[in-house]
Amino acid sequence: MKSLRRGDIKWSSNLAYAVGLIATDGNLSPDGRHIIFVSKDKEQIITFKHCLGIDNKISRKRGGYTGKKDYYVVQFGDVVLYRWLLGIGLTPNKSRTIGILKVPDRYFFDFLRGHFDGDGSCFSYWDPRWKSSFMFYVTFNSASLDHIAWLRKTLHSLIDVKGHVCHDGRKIIWQLKYAKRESKIVIKRLYSKRNTPRLMRKYKKIRKILATDK
Repeated sequence: MKSLRRGDIKWSSNLAYAVGLIATDGNLSPDGRHIIFVSKDKEQIITFKHCLGIDNKISRKRGGYTGKKDYYVVQFGDVVLYRWLLGIGLTPNKSRTIGILKVPDRYFFDFLRGHFDGDGSCFSYWDPRWKSSFMFYVTFNSASLDHIAWLRKTLHSLIDVKGHVCHDGRKIIWQLKYAKRESKIVIKRLYSKRNTPRLMRKYKKIRKILATDK
C-alpha cells in the first residue's frame, strides 16, 4: 500500500483488522524491518494481504507438534509500518509480553475481529443438566495476562460486558470467555459492519450457533 510506504498511515477497518491478526498470529522480525504472518487458512493470508495492499508471495511450511500440518506464510519488509506497529505497542517475540495496544475506539471491533479470527474460538453444547439448554461461548486467547486484561477492560468500557478470565486446559494460554448472553453482545459488534474482512469459516460457525439458539 503506497500510503504506508510514504509513512502516511491512517487507521481504517482494514488496517485495524490486520493489526488484530498480527497481534495474534503475526510476528515482527528482530531485524527491524520484516513483518511475518502465519495461518493455517490460506483465505486468511489472502485477506491479510488485501488489507495491507501487499502482493508478496505466499509460501507453505510444515508445523505443529507432529510437523504434518500445513501452514501458510507471508513475509514482507516495510520499515515505516514496522516502526508504526512498535509505536502502538507491538514488539518482536511478543507472545508473553504483549499488553495494551493503542487502538482507537472507533476501530476497536475491527481489531478485535482480527484478533478473534487469528486466535479466538467459539464453541457450543447442550447442557445435560437442563432440558433444551443450549450454551455457547466466545473466547479470546493470549499467552499474556496483561493483554487479556486490557481486552476485558476495553470491552467492558465500550459495551458493558464482563466475561471471565481463566487458563486453558494446559495452563499455557490465558482465555477471556463470554457466555451466551454476553457473547451475543460481542458478536453483534464484531459483525456490525457489512463487507468488512472476516474469516468465513468462523463467521459461518457463529451464524450456525446463533441459528441453533433460536
